[in-house]
Amino acid sequence: MARQAERGEITPTVVTLSISIMLTIWSLYAFSGAGLIGPLPGLRPVLIAITSIYLLRAAAFPLMLRMMPDRGVRFLMWSSLIVLAIGATHFIGLFAE
Repeated sequence: MARQAERGEITPTVVTLSISIMLTIWSLYAFSGAGLIGPLPGLRPVLIAITSIYLLRAAAFPLMLRMMPDRGVRFLMWSSLIVLAIGATHFIGLFAE
């Protein structure tokens, strides 16, 4: 991605913007689920889907090591731990009432 950006390609910008928009929407759903903002459409099913995606990404760590060895073990380990923590927090929030 860094090399593509250095060459002036638009792909890294589009990918980064897409991810940031998605994470912003997911954050809004988390805030809504926590009662910090008003309810959003399909709140519980969307939160279940978001939680599942985070936890599946964390669980995919061994597979990602095999598929993307060039990314480095440290990057994959830390990013997996981060999404595991976020997914676990969402999971706890889904069942806390």
